[in-house]
Amino acid sequence: MEEIMSLINSEVYGVWFLIGAALVFWMQAGFAMCEAGFTRAKNAGNIIMKNLMDFCIGTVMWFICGASLMLGENILNGFAGGFSFDVFTNYGNFDYSAFVFNLVFCATTATIVSGSMAERTKFSSYCIYSAVISAIIYPIEAHWTWGGGFLAQWGFHDYAGSNCIHMVGGICAFIGAWMLGPRIGKFERDKAGKVTKVNAFPGHNLVIAALGVFILWLGWYGFNGAAATDVPTLGSVFLTTTVAPAVATVVCMIFTWIKYGKPDVSMCLNASLAGLVAITAPCDVTDCAGAAIIGAVAGLLVVFGVWFNDNVTHVDDPVGAVAVHMLNGIWGTIAVGLFATSTAPGFEIAGITEGLFYGGGFAQLGKQLGGMFITIAWTVVTILIAFTIIKKTIGLRVSEEEEISGLDSTEHGLPSAYAGFAIMDIANTMTMEVNENTNLGSESYDEASEAKRNAAVPVIREAQSPIPEMNTGISKVVIIAKLSRYDKLRKAMNELGVTGMTVTQVMGCGVQKGAGEKYRGVEIDSTLLPKVKLEVVVSAIPVDNVIEAAKKALYTGHIGDGKIFVYNVQKVVKIRTGEEDYDALQDVE
Repeated sequence: MEEIMSLINSEVYGVWFLIGAALVFWMQAGFAMCEAGFTRAKNAGNIIMKNLMDFCIGTVMWFICGASLMLGENILNGFAGGFSFDVFTNYGNFDYSAFVFNLVFCATTATIVSGSMAERTKFSSYCIYSAVISAIIYPIEAHWTWGGGFLAQWGFHDYAGSNCIHMVGGICAFIGAWMLGPRIGKFERDKAGKVTKVNAFPGHNLVIAALGVFILWLGWYGFNGAAATDVPTLGSVFLTTTVAPAVATVVCMIFTWIKYGKPDVSMCLNASLAGLVAITAPCDVTDCAGAAIIGAVAGLLVVFGVWFNDNVTHVDDPVGAVAVHMLNGIWGTIAVGLFATSTAPGFEIAGITEGLFYGGGFAQLGKQLGGMFITIAWTVVTILIAFTIIKKTIGLRVSEEEEISGLDSTEHGLPSAYAGFAIMDIANTMTMEVNENTNLGSESYDEASEAKRNAAVPVIREAQSPIPEMNTGISKVVIIAKLSRYDKLRKAMNELGVTGMTVTQVMGCGVQKGAGEKYRGVEIDSTLLPKVKLEVVVSAIPVDNVIEAAKKALYTGHIGDGKIFVYNVQKVVKIRTGEEDYDALQDVE
């Protein structure tokens, strides 16, 4: 009977193991939703494509070499697993479950990098470094801990991946975002190059981002719990995996409420993930009190990490992946050496010593720090080599024209990921007339590139008629501008010789500077602002001269400085004299 029950128990947990793998795979949807929601609508299709290809490319690299490097027999004193093609040559006796389970974890590591490098990375480059992470970087360092490598033999403990997955992915994300540079307009700099202001780029859909977080939290029960082989350990893992993110989110809510005056929605979403990342390594060996403390620190650490990237390192991380995964991956790895306790059901199976705060001294903490620093060194060196080669060959970053237009259209030929929906991207699409959070990095019109000039003041021209008689050479130019630029615009028109103008004051949707509302600790608020619409009709003065003068007058270095519309005029009649067309305009221009 005992043998039968043992066999049943083994079969049950074997099935649970694969269910856990499916839950971890489902986390890809969570990462996709979270990343898409935290970024701008013009890049949503690109985000989805990258998250899809993370898993698909990762799967190909996994059966080619990744699985062997991680799960193969030790070579080079436990540095890596030996190459094996058993998945092809010995399929009848292959460990299918281990292959699939470790594959879905591998894909998670590559996905983390996507968020930090979002909105300005070449898709081709992304595919290459995603393949490198899945084929080489992750499998080798994961072998050290989970494949019987030298860190496992040493006593280093990382139950589900704070170190091997999240810290590694976060380091790759940080280095990638640093080498890539910030999105256009994220940081304003003075002439010496010093950052003087950090601009907020609000995510276009926090509802989707929140859905992503809930999907990830659900998947995390498989992420942390799938390896459990008894009910007490599984129950304890579920408990700690629930307590840590919940406490992290509450602490983050209170902290941002005090610091920014209102609880920050996006930061709290990040805090839930931070708590999950931090508890991933110690989830099997800590208790409820330990999980609560780990979560509390994670809730504060994620806010600090976002601030630190924005204001100290000036690394542009659109989704907060560095704060969530790198910093809390480090914290979770260290937490094993602080909070491991023999009262946890999984402690005996882990085969480690108790943590510092539970009377175990510094022994386990020393192993955690040592293993972590070895992993950091491996990751930094390998990903630097990978990114440097890509940057020097095909390049990492898209052109500024492509970035301003959006990667959906330029990288994938996709007009919008939201076909059929009316989209107003408050962050900084060119549908916004005024947007002070979209600095283009060049305040001088003469120094700005043509792409930046066109982004700041786009020109929309009516096509010439195919009937020659309809092209009279007379044009109507409609200029929409900030009210504060009216005097400069009027003077520019007068200097050209344009004296007849129709001026109307209108209202437009934009972002009001200094309104006091905050997104992730950075001021932003959407409101209607007064603007001016100036209309002129020209014939003798070249319309291109009018356009160039208007663009130069309106340019301040921001997307949304103004817009210019040019229409063909077929007939002009001066009521007072009866003059028509060219003659009717001679005392106007």
